Amino acid sequence: MSADTPQEVVLAQPRGFCAGVDRAIEIVERALAKFGAPIYVRHEIVHNTYVVNDLKAKGAVFVEELEGIPEGSIVIFSAHGVSRALQEEAVARGLKVYDATCPLVSKVHVEVAKLAREGYEFIMIGHAGHPEVEGTMGQLSDGIYLVQELADVAHVQPRQTEKLALVTQTTLSVDDAREITSAIRARFPSVREPKQQDICYATQNRQDAVKLLTRQVQMIIVVGSATSSNSNRLLELARRMGTPAHMVDGAHELQPAWFEGVARVGLTAGASAPEILVQQVIDRIKALGGVSVRTMDGLKEDVRFPLPTGLKLDGAAQLEPSPLHVRTQDAAQ
Repeated sequence: MSADTPQEVVLAQPRGFCAGVDRAIEIVERALAKFGAPIYVRHEIVHNTYVVNDLKAKGAVFVEELEGIPEGSIVIFSAHGVSRALQEEAVARGLKVYDATCPLVSKVHVEVAKLAREGYEFIMIGHAGHPEVEGTMGQLSDGIYLVQELADVAHVQPRQTEKLALVTQTTLSVDDAREITSAIRARFPSVREPKQQDICYATQNRQDAVKLLTRQVQMIIVVGSATSSNSNRLLELARRMGTPAHMVDGAHELQPAWFEGVARVGLTAGASAPEILVQQVIDRIKALGGVSVRTMDGLKEDVRFPLPTGLKLDGAAQLEPSPLHVRTQDAAQ
């Protein structure tokens, strides 16, 4: 074993798929098994290249606009959620909709609609252009203001402040959101905050795991696609904690130079990255030299969300085995 090759890989716990991602992918797979191809999906079902390509190969057609989808076709809304205008357009076009919006995102939509009826305006913390932000802000025609960073707080100009509520994108940096929330609270002391924070349990858990991981390793690899918000937040967090870190879409993107002089490598995955990619990265790191693999102590998530009605499979329609459903390993390889 060379001193210039990694000697141990430490796996974050938890990592990889969350319950909302698992549910969204299963909705597409069940629709394909029950109704056959093509099944249309508005936007990437989750932000992961491997997942999208796997579902494309099975007959899913990913679109950004509903225009052009034949009347009567099945369309699935992605895990990120959609605006009310898109929901109404789908109905007007005679499309059969199965909604794969993560229930934790739907919870934010319901809260926005409820408080809007009571006369509230909103400040949303999130990233402009992200489909979840577009979906949440698109629940209203006006009266919702986006804050992306701390400096934006000073420039928010709601029409009134007596009824002002705060919501956030579910995949933000927990630390950044806390800092921005404090600034919003300082400027608008009566702002109504969520009863439970909008940032989802999986985002929080994966960020907490990375914080612990940085204390045990010399470098961290994040498995995730560049379009994945929660994967990017893991990368930023590791670097903020002072640990060199790289994000890869798959094992083919690993660079041997990253591992020079690194004895212990940390490995995690964003909530939309399947475990098969983690295992392929491990195999590639092993090929660089002799390594052992262990999983750090951490939370074991058991959250599951129910599927929409109408997707129960009969005896003739069964889900084929899929590499997407290789589960997170709880023990060292």
